[in-house]
Amino acid sequence: MDGSPIVARGGASLSPTSPTSSRHGNGGSKRKRSGGPVTHESSPGSAIDDDHGDHGDHDKKRQPGVKRACNECRQQKLRCDVVQDPFQSCSRCNRLKLDCKIESNFKRIGKRSKHAEMEREIDRLRRNIARAKSQGFVQDDDDDMNSPAAASTAPYTHTRNPSLMGSDEAVSSLLHLKRGGAYAVPHYSYELEGVRLTDDNVTHLFNEFFAYYHPFLPFLSPQQPPDQYYQQHHLLFWSIISVAARRFSPLDCPNLLTNLSGPMTRFLWTTIGEVPSNYHVVKAMCLLCTWPLPTSTTTSDPTHILCGVMMKTATGIGLHRPNHIRDFSRVSVELNKEQLADRVTTWAVCNIVAQNVGTGYGQPASTLYDWTLALRPGDDPALHLSTDLEARLQIERFCDKVSKEMYSNASDPRGVAGDEHRAMLMRVYRRDYGELQASVMSQQLGPIVNLHLRAAALHMRLAGFFDSSKTPGYMDDLMGLWRAASSFLDELLEVDKVTSPRDSVRGTILLYATNYLQQMLVAAGFTLLKLMRSFFCKTIDFDRGRSLFHHSVKAIRATSVVHNDLQWRLAELMVQMWNGARLDSRNNAYNPDDDTAVQMDDSLQLKVRCRHSMSLVFDSVWRWREEYQSAGRGSLENMKQPTNPDSANDSSASSSQLDSTLLPSHPVPTSNMLNTNGALAPSVAAGLSGPTTGPNPMIGGLGFGEANYDFFDPHHWMLDGLVDFNYAGAFVPPLEGA
Repeated sequence: MDGSPIVARGGASLSPTSPTSSRHGNGGSKRKRSGGPVTHESSPGSAIDDDHGDHGDHDKKRQPGVKRACNECRQQKLRCDVVQDPFQSCSRCNRLKLDCKIESNFKRIGKRSKHAEMEREIDRLRRNIARAKSQGFVQDDDDDMNSPAAASTAPYTHTRNPSLMGSDEAVSSLLHLKRGGAYAVPHYSYELEGVRLTDDNVTHLFNEFFAYYHPFLPFLSPQQPPDQYYQQHHLLFWSIISVAARRFSPLDCPNLLTNLSGPMTRFLWTTIGEVPSNYHVVKAMCLLCTWPLPTSTTTSDPTHILCGVMMKTATGIGLHRPNHIRDFSRVSVELNKEQLADRVTTWAVCNIVAQNVGTGYGQPASTLYDWTLALRPGDDPALHLSTDLEARLQIERFCDKVSKEMYSNASDPRGVAGDEHRAMLMRVYRRDYGELQASVMSQQLGPIVNLHLRAAALHMRLAGFFDSSKTPGYMDDLMGLWRAASSFLDELLEVDKVTSPRDSVRGTILLYATNYLQQMLVAAGFTLLKLMRSFFCKTIDFDRGRSLFHHSVKAIRATSVVHNDLQWRLAELMVQMWNGARLDSRNNAYNPDDDTAVQMDDSLQLKVRCRHSMSLVFDSVWRWREEYQSAGRGSLENMKQPTNPDSANDSSASSSQLDSTLLPSHPVPTSNMLNTNGALAPSVAAGLSGPTTGPNPMIGGLGFGEANYDFFDPHHWMLDGLVDFNYAGAFVPPLEGA
């Protein structure tokens, strides 16, 4: 070692005593590898080109043999054949169409740091967009390419360092991963407490909602994209999702409704607790009152309470006075015709939903039929409703009039009008209903409007169960009730023959019907059962009644959306009451040659009389407990198959061979469903086919939860202490506040 210079590869000489900085004029340091030799950061072809030294050599001319790589090759640590004098681009830049240049101040940027910076930038932009949307800002079309979603679907064409343009193969791979390309990583666009959905999931769910549910309550715009509903208010977006998930779950989101129920309930009441001023929240509550979320106990069903909140929120923000909206706002508000029409429609739907909830639950309705909803042909067209909604509104106003006059008697402790007064009102309402029916039927508005018209007639006629045998026209009223119930069921079953494109067995009406229609279906079934178990059966065609009852049981079972839920059990309860009466068609058949007068009695009168027209349903369940369950003649214990009507006539309490009209989609497994106090205990039975779960569609979503009551209170919730079971055979804890 004589101190002579060491010749490095490339012809340059290095002094062994020179510091590292003398070999790296750009300040670059050596990179250490575990267990390996020390390497330089620059490319092999440019290992010496940074010599500036620390000994006053900055002005020294570059030696003729020294080569410097271009910026692009230095970034990738590749050999470079660039010619500096005269300048000629290197072969790699020519091949990749890159900008080949040499800059003395160029510094490499690590790929990992660049990727991390890009991820931070994308996350920051997403947070900014979410914050702007939550504040009510709407994204313009011109801004689409600046959004994170657009950034994740478009090539990355710029960086903070222009010299890196076009040399980012790793960046392309990262963005390909974010697009869910070959790596098959889904991109979730919407999330609610761990429930995540992709754009495709949301598109399918929205299509499901507008195809099958929206016709029952047509007040939203099918042309509006899901993201716009999300921008209007997150609660409206998730309400549409929860309704659509009753019968449909994407393949990558099984049991969507069950998973969504808890987060959705918390989100709903958090939103309400903040005193919303956005009328899109009112739309969300309309949907959730029409198709309630699942509940874990009967007392935790919030639908009736939510309906009151909906109406108070609507009036609080001035939906009932759309022309004077500024009176309910701190700032001046000017509505165009489209916005005005949307608010009028929303207010009309609020009253329709509120009346449905009041009628179906047997409670006073919180409706307000004011000037805004009056039909005036000469008014501003923006104040007019669609023909379907206008007809629905007229039907519900009729139901409201019946409820207030029949069941709001201030001089009676139960609120029921006296026999004579009720008989007079019945004559008046029969005439009013005839006029309403003629008006609606002449417009040919479709099966859903006609179903609600039949339901209104049933609501009116159910007052016949409050009469006594001494009431004038008693048999005529019972015959009118029989015709109203059979007419509603005939209409429902006839319409339901139009099958769903996705299901060639069951029709569309029963699968997607509102909570109100399901409640009226149960009321009609109990009406048939009660009339055919009484003296009245000798005045009607027993075979027709029996067949219609069988189809009613099948229809109630078809409305089940949760495995072995209350709808399924109520159908079983009806069958047990039918079999317990041991009705024989030969003894009860109508005989036109029999001139014997029918011996009337008061057996049809109700004990439960405080739940308006739905008192029949509450009374029937109470009688089942008194006459069958307590006497050991009826239970749901060890039910392997649904009970077949008329099986008692064959000396069998439960038949495993079903009537062809009552075959379920899947048999119900054996389960022990009776607990110590006579209430229904948890079951693992799966009664109805279907990939998804949903809310209990019967009297207010009754029945999921604890059975801790030793008595039955018909004036509170119908089946407290009677039903206690889980979703799909798995334990489901009560929702918050249960």
